[in-house]
Amino acid sequence: MACSLDPTLARGVRKPARMTTPRRVLPGITYLVTRRCSERRCFLRPSAATNEIFLFVLAMAARRYRVAVHAVCVLSNHYHVLVTDPHALLPAFVQYLDALVARAVNASLGRWEGFWSAGTSFSAVSNASPADVVHKAAYLIANPVAAGLVERGEDWPGIRTSPEQIGGAILTAQRPSGFFRENGSMPESVELELTVPPGFASLQEFRAEVAAETRALEASARRAIVAAGRRFLGRSRALAQSPSSRPATGELRRGLNPRVAARNPSRRVEALARLEEFVRRYRAALASLRAGVRDVVFPAGTYRLRVELGVCCEAPG
Repeated sequence: MACSLDPTLARGVRKPARMTTPRRVLPGITYLVTRRCSERRCFLRPSAATNEIFLFVLAMAARRYRVAVHAVCVLSNHYHVLVTDPHALLPAFVQYLDALVARAVNASLGRWEGFWSAGTSFSAVSNASPADVVHKAAYLIANPVAAGLVERGEDWPGIRTSPEQIGGAILTAQRPSGFFRENGSMPESVELELTVPPGFASLQEFRAEVAAETRALEASARRAIVAAGRRFLGRSRALAQSPSSRPATGELRRGLNPRVAARNPSRRVEALARLEEFVRRYRAALASLRAGVRDVVFPAGTYRLRVELGVCCEAPG
């Protein structure tokens, strides 16, 4: 592979105070993307304005970065989106989505401070098999029930995909007023098609599997909430939430931050081994780049250095 990098570019790649794990971004991967609001505040609590903003920006981000959206659920203090990234542009897609949602919702709330959790960036969990995609889709759709917000998922007043919408629904999002200029570059409306993830023989099969697992997850969540003596928040109280409120229960800290979803143990081991090999080879290539090697080749899946510095990377296998 012929590739020669200007060694002066390496000067911009300084060694950070704390070594972070590089994010591997390969084309064609299906991810469950999650982002949480700052301090678990309810900045995304359902309202006509918030729902309109999120759907419009998501549709624009999907069109701009050619990301396929399969399902989405926006709760009061976080969101989940199931997507497939054909062109390895996931970080740019999420950055665009998060930046515009934060600015537009902040404007609608009359606030200026940080919107997203500063402790971590977005979570993107890749799926090792079609069965894992089904599970993540059902997890996303059942989330309002699992979080104790509503007794049935269809009662959630925020954005929530149903199994029947996947592979058939085309959602039209109107440009929100207030933040986006009427004479600006944003269109008056944009369409968002909810497609079926790759790897499934038929639309009907995928929908049936997701619907069955969604029902099971919601039933399990209802039993757990009743057994704990808790009550669901309910639709009306969810709509009445203050954006500055947050759940009374604490959040687990310093837990695992998974990057791979695999319910099959052998598939999980294989996927984690591939990720560890990527990290090892990435760090070795980065050390060579800092040492002034001109023709260093980074492993497939390298994102930031490929986009920002144009480093040479292996082709995806």
